[in-house]
Amino acid sequence: MSDRSNALGEFDFAGDDHVVPFQVEGLDVRGRAVQLGPLLNSILGRHNYPPAVARLLAEAIVLTVLIGTSLKFQGKFIVQTKTDGPVDLLVADFAAPDSVRAYARFDEERLAAAIAAGEASPSQLLGNGILALTIDQGNYMQPYQGIVPLDGSTLEEVAGLYFRQSEQIPTRVRLGVAELFDRDAEGKPRHSWRAGGVLAQFLPTAPERMRQPDLHGGDGDVGQGMDHVEDDAWAEARALVETIDSDELTDPLIGVERLLFRLFHERGVRVYPPLQMQDRCSCSRDKIKGVLKGFSADEIAASDEEGEIAVTCEFCSTTYRYQLDEVENA
Repeated sequence: MSDRSNALGEFDFAGDDHVVPFQVEGLDVRGRAVQLGPLLNSILGRHNYPPAVARLLAEAIVLTVLIGTSLKFQGKFIVQTKTDGPVDLLVADFAAPDSVRAYARFDEERLAAAIAAGEASPSQLLGNGILALTIDQGNYMQPYQGIVPLDGSTLEEVAGLYFRQSEQIPTRVRLGVAELFDRDAEGKPRHSWRAGGVLAQFLPTAPERMRQPDLHGGDGDVGQGMDHVEDDAWAEARALVETIDSDELTDPLIGVERLLFRLFHERGVRVYPPLQMQDRCSCSRDKIKGVLKGFSADEIAASDEEGEIAVTCEFCSTTYRYQLDEVENA
């Protein structure tokens, strides 16, 4: 948002790397939407991930900021996959109010083999495993963790299952990633990434309107939920969100506010002040030094590289170097 006061009828667009909360009162829907540009390029660029891995991590980052920015306290929200696929680990970390960091781990040989075999869809690269979503409220508070299976589903689908299991809130998530190739002002080739997403939730005043069909394998009566009728307002909202094309989520010429207007203008959509996201890691020299001081003498000796220990943060790739006498226990 700009610093100037807007005249009647004027409107400022949030732009990249800003999460925009919104409400559609006519459909009892609240949600958030975002387009990521410079922040995403910064995170992905420092690791030089293969495109297939970068796309997966970009989706995880978008999902993390869409959910994390709903936190009403100073804490962390972490999305993490642990699977048996070529990309066996994704971690995206949001620290309130605005800090984002992320990294991916993958097997180069298995990834190359999967791509060569034409088995490089997101679900194939992740494989089977779990998606863990953790809310950490800091010291003296027990973290909350929701775990849902990854068994060929997309991150969009798994996010909906998470909300259905943990909060019983009808939720629809859309995620999109784009790899761009163009030229800079000097005509030199340029490569960049963009990603976007929308999270919409059905939050009517009457709780009974939120009822959903029972999950398969539940403990209800056989056939329970078969006659469930979806609320008309949510059915309409969900159908509208499902019409979003991936290109719309990432196109900088459309923007978040225009996209929301396209979707919900007949019902009246209201947007709230945007929340700017920052590429900011929580690592520091002192934090890592504290971890090293907990190492045993044998562990320190094994890490010794000509009189010093070097530690590189997996998130931001910053390397910290310590002399042995800095980390040896007294």
